[in-house]
Amino acid sequence: MIKVLPSTNPCPENGLLEYAEKLYDIGVEYLHCDVMDGRFVENTCLDIDTITNIRNNCGILLDVHLMVAEPWVWVKECAHIPPSIITIHYESPKKFSEFIKMSKYLHEKEILFGVAIKPGTPVDILAGLLDYIDLILVMSVEPGKSGQSFIPESLEKIKAVKDMIAGRDILIEVDGGINADNYASVADAGADFLVMGNAMYTCSDRKALLGKIDKHYK
Repeated sequence: MIKVLPSTNPCPENGLLEYAEKLYDIGVEYLHCDVMDGRFVENTCLDIDTITNIRNNCGILLDVHLMVAEPWVWVKECAHIPPSIITIHYESPKKFSEFIKMSKYLHEKEILFGVAIKPGTPVDILAGLLDYIDLILVMSVEPGKSGQSFIPESLEKIKAVKDMIAGRDILIEVDGGINADNYASVADAGADFLVMGNAMYTCSDRKALLGKIDKHYK
């Protein structure tokens, strides 16, 4: 079943708990939490305390996307929240062994482990990680800024990920520029999770949008 994961971007951080509560009340299962450290990407957003506050005061599940230069440090911090999913970027760790270490650590805590790839990173580079990860996040914009347009070539990339996992129990998540006009093509290419930032936050009737997508895939 296709799931829509509203993103914390572009909601102001002092309004995130209220936003999360509104989403949860209309049936949203996961909140996609964008964490940026100002090093891996230019911008900075979300700290552990803000995410923990949402976790402690709202029933919504958390999908934490770490756009950070030192993922192992952040993984250990985030695991204490705890979220349901933690995703790091393939381009971030310096050694393959770091992926294995983070995978083991998170699985021991029953947290799903995801790996994201930037638009310029080839899909097949993830082949050696398939036995260690639960989710692949395809970035359909350059990470770091909200409001960018969906990169059309991402559709072929999603299809390539679908072919590569070959029936393994690995979720495909897509993040960047997904809206009411293109969600169907993204899901049809193979995505399980659709991250919506601006499209959800600025939507005048979020429940209707979610209902439209649910109805499309029932």
